[in-house]
Amino acid sequence: MLLAQELIRKKRAGQALDQQEIAALVSGMVDGSITDAQLGAFCMATCFQGMTAAEGAALTLAMRDSGKVLCWDEMDLLGPVVDKHSTGGVGDLVSLVLAPMVAACGGIVPMISGRGLGHTGGTQDKLEAIPGYCTTPDLAHFRRVVKECGMAIIGQTADLAPADKRLYAIRDVTATVDSLPLITASILSKKFAAGLDALVMDIKCGNGAQTPELAQAQALAKNLIDTANAAGLACSALMTDMSQPLAPSVGNALEIHEALRYLRTDSCPQRLHRTVLALGAEMLLLAGLANNPLQAQVYLLDALHSGKAALVFEKSCAALGGPADLLDKFDHYLPRASLRQAVFAPAGVYLSKMDTRALGLLGLQLSSGHRGKPDASTGLSQLAELGQFMDSDTPLAIIHANDADSLALASKNLLAACTFTETATPRPPQLLQNMRGSLHLPASAFSIETV
Repeated sequence: MLLAQELIRKKRAGQALDQQEIAALVSGMVDGSITDAQLGAFCMATCFQGMTAAEGAALTLAMRDSGKVLCWDEMDLLGPVVDKHSTGGVGDLVSLVLAPMVAACGGIVPMISGRGLGHTGGTQDKLEAIPGYCTTPDLAHFRRVVKECGMAIIGQTADLAPADKRLYAIRDVTATVDSLPLITASILSKKFAAGLDALVMDIKCGNGAQTPELAQAQALAKNLIDTANAAGLACSALMTDMSQPLAPSVGNALEIHEALRYLRTDSCPQRLHRTVLALGAEMLLLAGLANNPLQAQVYLLDALHSGKAALVFEKSCAALGGPADLLDKFDHYLPRASLRQAVFAPAGVYLSKMDTRALGLLGLQLSSGHRGKPDASTGLSQLAELGQFMDSDTPLAIIHANDADSLALASKNLLAACTFTETATPRPPQLLQNMRGSLHLPASAFSIETV
């Protein structure tokens, strides 16, 4: 029997743990034989000493194997299994539109999403603004929807990577959340449990991201790619800007509304669009569904403008309990706040900087309201962009609230989170860097016309 304290001592001394030792640690996380104190000590030792790629891969796979692992081989799927994961941001609704676009291009997307973390929004929370949508189906139902629709977006279940749930709780209270190996194992264990062939990471960078500095984002991207490749998963990462909200809406129902308008081609916010196309192209390339970035983007644009992607989303939504006519009647189904107010900046200035984290917290404050549970109807819409000229006809944003006190506080906090200048400032680039690993899937034999 391996003693936990000896494994902690070894890691504290900077020595690498082997696969058997890491498996014993993860087994102890799940069965409770390792105490919270021991697990906290292990997290701190890892935070200081780091892990090799082999250790990271062993930890990731052991955490994956702590619960059920989805296998798609026996289901005769018509495409490669591919997914995307974001490190979290504000107004980041990419998953909602990217999954159906990639599915419409022949990919199979079993997306297991998370809830909001800190100031960032969660895809699971957003989907729960849709009446009837079940984000926690049993795994058999999830698999059926994926096979029938080419995609499904749900929340994490207790069956998948349960070791991660305990490890994350300990990291949260021991100031070890930012340990790269532990972040990597947390993310990848759930993705491996989903049975993926390929994964594209969206690493956010800027004052609204978990990794504000580019060097931090690059280090995380490299660690994720190296660990995924060491464990046999094709993986690449894009670093994208989060120095302002990605979409012009912040709030669960408002972001669903924005996503549906995008899928219907009623609206095309350019920073969101560029991010979607870049991530989608990388997914198709990594999965062997396109030969080059230009071809990949042509496929994605066809999926969007032909209406295929919208139909995929609507079919998947209905299969998970949502309205079958959501695309045509989203204004009827999505909750709406009772109060709306446009907030204006001083006329004749340029919006030069946003405190994006503060805007994310503003959205959470609006959502908390006075009802004791999150309010999906509240948030911000028509958000201005950095570098935009502000005049008396152009609101900084429209606030959606359900009580006057929240509305007044949000208006004050919105203005406080923005900086204005009398001269124009350069707009930040949306796509910062693309980092690729050594593994990729061979050119796919699947047809691009499978949907």
